[in-house]
Amino acid sequence: MNKELIINSAPQGVEIALLEDRKLVELHSEKTDARFAVGDLYLGKVKKLIPGLNAAFVDVGFEKDAFLHYTDLSPYARSLLKFTSQCINEKSEQGLDFSNFSIEPEIVKTGKINEVLGGKPNILVQILKEPIAAKGPRLSCEISLPGRFVVITPFNNIVAVSRKIHSAEERKRLQRIIEAIKPKNFGVIVRTAAEGKNTAELHEDLSSLVEMWKVIQKNLKGAVAPSKILSEQTKTTSILRDLLNEDFNKIVVNDRSIFSDTKSYIQRIAPDKTEIVSFYNNGSPIFDAFGITKQVKSSFGKTVNLSSGAYIIIEHTEALHVIDVNSGYKSVGNNQEQNALETNLEAADEIARQLRLRDLGGIIVVDFIDMKFPENKRKLMEKMDEFMAVDRAKHAVLPISKFGLMQITRQRMKPEVNINTQEVCPTCNGTGKISSTLILEDEIEKNLSYVITHKHSNLKLIVHPIMYAYLTKGWPWSSKIAHWRKKLKQKIKLEQDTSYHLTEYRFFDPQDEEIKL
Repeated sequence: MNKELIINSAPQGVEIALLEDRKLVELHSEKTDARFAVGDLYLGKVKKLIPGLNAAFVDVGFEKDAFLHYTDLSPYARSLLKFTSQCINEKSEQGLDFSNFSIEPEIVKTGKINEVLGGKPNILVQILKEPIAAKGPRLSCEISLPGRFVVITPFNNIVAVSRKIHSAEERKRLQRIIEAIKPKNFGVIVRTAAEGKNTAELHEDLSSLVEMWKVIQKNLKGAVAPSKILSEQTKTTSILRDLLNEDFNKIVVNDRSIFSDTKSYIQRIAPDKTEIVSFYNNGSPIFDAFGITKQVKSSFGKTVNLSSGAYIIIEHTEALHVIDVNSGYKSVGNNQEQNALETNLEAADEIARQLRLRDLGGIIVVDFIDMKFPENKRKLMEKMDEFMAVDRAKHAVLPISKFGLMQITRQRMKPEVNINTQEVCPTCNGTGKISSTLILEDEIEKNLSYVITHKHSNLKLIVHPIMYAYLTKGWPWSSKIAHWRKKLKQKIKLEQDTSYHLTEYRFFDPQDEEIKL
């Protein structure tokens, strides 16, 4: 699979498109004034405890207080509170020696929020979810700092290896290396990208994260809540950090600054991949040149058409997302069951792409075309799992129910991507309504009378063909145009023009000059 990253820099922010085999699968945007991004660290002030929700509201500087649930406190919440307080009040130039920090006992899983945050203290928190609609950010106290190959989690000494590394020998090798080089009081999670990497590469990645932790300690010194302590990397570098692998064959950027930053970042994390980064300055918009604009417009509507003629309809409600699969004119034979299976498999592939592209989260209910045979339902379920395997968000796919519905749950980490693919109707100006024919008829007659009283004669009136048919109905004696000629005692020439909107009409004098009203 070929992967391409196209980065479009504009005054209002940066847009990043991820293509897989030329097909748009992810679209990210980062505004110039972006705040409260996932992964950012803030010093927050606990403002209100809600025992009924077992949660707290924390002021991190957003207009609405952020939400922190007990389950997001981390077992090491007491250690984090102690660490935060010590760093803020630290007087020495050298700062706190974290290797000698005394870890506090873990909190119980079934505890109460006021037992841990009873004094409404200042606390170091990490953004778990960005602000969405009327909600403030969602917070976590399970602090983690992700690198290219490892993730460090302070206040514990646990070493864990990604389950996606299937080789037992490789898992043991990586665990031995990390246990040998890991500093005290840091837990380490080994990422899938670490497979096959040597000790030096892992040590370099780990050391850079430990240095980042020291920066956090330094920024906490004398800090006053609420304040930002550390920003997550830019969206570009975080995507590269999480996604870059041997499948990537092109990264194209249209901004010199981002180009040099991206190139230096690639040089640091994957020196053999630097040649895939290129600068774009061909005049036309970069998204147009790579066909992304067209894909965006065709992929974000309510109806998404598939290449075979089948289509899916995506509806959103407050509680869930509903997707309906329709066969359209697709047919692969006379076998109805085979037709249904083929259409469902094609739709499943597109649905998996749409979930990533729009970043749909929560409950998704899919109404596939009905199939009779259990083996076909099982095949569809297996394929859906396969199509969703590349999705980085946590998700679960349930088997098709007896009502023929498949349920999918998916974690959403950022606001859902909604792009308007409709334009304002030039006739109704977006109201969804146009003037009734009777009112339009009265309006034309009134304006006719006005024009004639201002010494215009031998007028020509041009209207839409449907309006032309209405005005000439009953020709020649009882038509509306005949009635106007008789009433106004004027010759009025009536013509039709297919380029006019339904309610559009214009008057012209004998010299074909338009008469402006």
